Amino acid sequence: MEAAKKGPVAVTGSAGFVGSWLVMRLLQEGYTVRATVRDPANTKKTKHLLDLPEAPERLTLWKADLDDEGSFDEAINGCTGVFHVATPMDFESQDPENEVIIPTINGVLNVMRSCKRAKTVKRVIFTSSAGTVNVEENFKPVYDETSWSDMEFVRRVKMTGWMYFVSKTLAEKAAWEFASENGLDLITIIPTLVVGPFIMSSMPPSMITALALITGNESHYSILKQIQLVHLDDLCNCHIFLLEHPEAKGRYICSSHDTTIIDLAKLMKERYPEYDIPTKFEGVDETIKPVPFCSKKLLDLGFKYKYSVEDMFDGAIQCCREKNLIPLGALKEESSGVKHEASACNGRSDVAVSVYLDPFAM
Repeated sequence: MEAAKKGPVAVTGSAGFVGSWLVMRLLQEGYTVRATVRDPANTKKTKHLLDLPEAPERLTLWKADLDDEGSFDEAINGCTGVFHVATPMDFESQDPENEVIIPTINGVLNVMRSCKRAKTVKRVIFTSSAGTVNVEENFKPVYDETSWSDMEFVRRVKMTGWMYFVSKTLAEKAAWEFASENGLDLITIIPTLVVGPFIMSSMPPSMITALALITGNESHYSILKQIQLVHLDDLCNCHIFLLEHPEAKGRYICSSHDTTIIDLAKLMKERYPEYDIPTKFEGVDETIKPVPFCSKKLLDLGFKYKYSVEDMFDGAIQCCREKNLIPLGALKEESSGVKHEASACNGRSDVAVSVYLDPFAM
């Protein structure tokens, strides 16, 4: 996309963790941005967007809802690119088929239909999830863009968050079918656990997981057992890179590091001694190996990751401290008597709770 024609582009879910950082990066790159939100009048949810330096000149807020057919028409009409980041998230739903799965599929199709009607959209970027790739009974040695989660297994086992894995997988497949039938240029990006500083005011779901060793949130230890990571800024730069690259096509895994809870605990204990970081986890062998997500397809296109694991956690921890979302430190006696072993790491719970791999809170 030529520099002289940077936008307008639309971003759905723009008030969330990834959406808001993406809006910031797009503005910095000179784009005119149309940010869709469910309620533009709710300044508590949109202030961090409106406060961005370039917002007065090149950012506008547009009311749209995934459940409302046609509500994206106005925002998308005239746009050259669309980033579909928004996704329903209700892990406690009593009616997951009608409250999560169907709305997610209908939502992506609503956005795609608006793109078709606009006749100006040159490329759609859909933010998918690692939950579409590796939720299955037995891990493969490595995962790439040809990998898909096992829907029969997910629906049969109904692990925690099962409806989310189903919704994202079926939504991405529906998007591919619609794009094929209607001649839309679609790219899907598959991020792993997203870590780093952020501009929204509340704690993003992925930060709850990423900082579980600091907060002692043992129910999330199993997610970190064999985890893949990407910096929020790398992910958003990847979105823009793939919008602009003329040869981009298909799915792209965006994941810069593969690690384990053992190695992560060692790094954090050395780097952040002010916190009481556990080092032993029930059911986790210290010789456990990472499960790689391969980014070769993205790297072969010319994309370069900028951030290390240290960068991710330094930025995330500093940001959370500044927003008073985590304490500055933890005294040893405060956690005396607390058992840090993570029984949740037994069995297949690494699949069962990996719903938090998705970082996109609206």
